[in-house]
Amino acid sequence: MQKDYYKILEVDKGASEDEIKRAYRQMAHKHHPDKAGGDEKKFKEVNEAYQVLSNKEKRAQYDRFGRVFSDGDGFSAQGGPASGWDFSQGFGFSAGGGPASGWDPENFSGVNDIFDMFFEGLGMKTKRKTYHRGADLEIEKEITLEDAFHGVSAEIKLDIFESCKKCGGLGHFSKEGFTKCATCGGRGEIRELRQTFFGQFSQVRACKKCGGQGEIPNKICGDCGGTGRVKIRKDIQFDIAQGISEGQVIKITGFGQAGEKGAGAGDLYVHIKVKSHSVFRRVENDLLMKKEINILKVLAGEKIEIPTISGNKISVEILAGFNLRERFRVSGEGMPKFNSRSRGDLYIEFDVKVPKIDKKLKDFLGDLG
Repeated sequence: MQKDYYKILEVDKGASEDEIKRAYRQMAHKHHPDKAGGDEKKFKEVNEAYQVLSNKEKRAQYDRFGRVFSDGDGFSAQGGPASGWDFSQGFGFSAGGGPASGWDPENFSGVNDIFDMFFEGLGMKTKRKTYHRGADLEIEKEITLEDAFHGVSAEIKLDIFESCKKCGGLGHFSKEGFTKCATCGGRGEIRELRQTFFGQFSQVRACKKCGGQGEIPNKICGDCGGTGRVKIRKDIQFDIAQGISEGQVIKITGFGQAGEKGAGAGDLYVHIKVKSHSVFRRVENDLLMKKEINILKVLAGEKIEIPTISGNKISVEILAGFNLRERFRVSGEGMPKFNSRSRGDLYIEFDVKVPKIDKKLKDFLGDLG
């Protein structure tokens, strides 16, 4: 009769990896043979069940066929652990059922680390060191409203880590060869024996001396000291497009920090900040401005000269019947729309000034009437 591994661990068939791992820890602790009330047979069944359900491939086989077709990964055909694991040795429990040496499972802070070592001993080895891409950088660039209107080529100076040119970012010279690491014997990993409340465990870690590579370069780069990176002050030039707005971000690929030992560089993100303008106020793609006007000139039909963000000046005529309390719209004199050829509008708020009325002005107004 096939064993029901889910029932042994007391989990549902759809249990997650974390749920299976937690259940295994609880059941292993409950049935350990060195603990009062422990059951060696059930303890072996728990371990067998965990070895199947914690492995995606084996779990898939078990779910489909009700059995696993290989006995690898640390367990014998009888369901018990293969060579290298002796669960009959003391795990720190006294004959009275309590833990030996005053160990308190409720207050033991390193229990997760110990279970991690346990899983490594079952075949989950630490991988050799991998090198990561460089960190991304973020900066702020302040521009004028005119810059945002016309578009501009900008430059920034940054102190960053760049890939070492002398060694190509490797930190050493491969042509000079390598020497087998004496610390790990060329394996790239160190096996450590640790004594825990579960007994003695073998834990595998990447060798710190060689970084998990198993060999040490014969010649380290003097420019970067073996890191593969050097700190420099770099001038970075980039284009700011027409119509860019406050808060927009420009991504400059590959201009972040250099990666470790030849790994790719990060990216640079430039946050745009637009300075306040003395004349114009931007609202999306439109511009707003205030203009002081003389009511007499308006009544006389004179055109009003208006500055624009482009630097040119235009003349506008206020037609009869226009309400001077309303905004006067000049079509197409606003900001360029980002990634578009069209533009917003310019809106003018008039500040009407009435001159002092004298006899000459009265005669003028009389003539108008």
